[in-house]
Amino acid sequence: QLQLVESGGGLVQFGGSLRLSCAVSGFTLDYSAIGWFRQAPGKEREGVSCISYKDGHAWYGDFVKSRFTISRDNTKNVVYLQMNSLKPEDTAIYYCTADPRGRLCGTDYWGQGIQVTVSS
Repeated sequence: QLQLVESGGGLVQFGGSLRLSCAVSGFTLDYSAIGWFRQAPGKEREGVSCISYKDGHAWYGDFVKSRFTISRDNTKNVVYLQMNSLKPEDTAIYYCTADPRGRLCGTDYWGQGIQVTVSS
């Protein structure tokens, strides 16, 4: 059974950093794509960053502006989202997604989400 488990969220001050982790189990990651989406209160869900496991190709939302970095650990089946220079507008629930067919930012599967709160 495919599972996505997020960790690493929490409360951080303006300008601080957090590293989110998405532990993936239940399928082979070799040809899959993993992504991060977020949803803030009263706003629509939006893509943050996605990565192709096969070639490491990554995509970032325009609002990221080099503040975030997505990476993968092939030996642990974990995808990370390093978030630096955090702003209050980054406050949201962050979701890990997976597409076993490798479509970048595909959303066949979702994690339960994890809260990130940035105080001003």
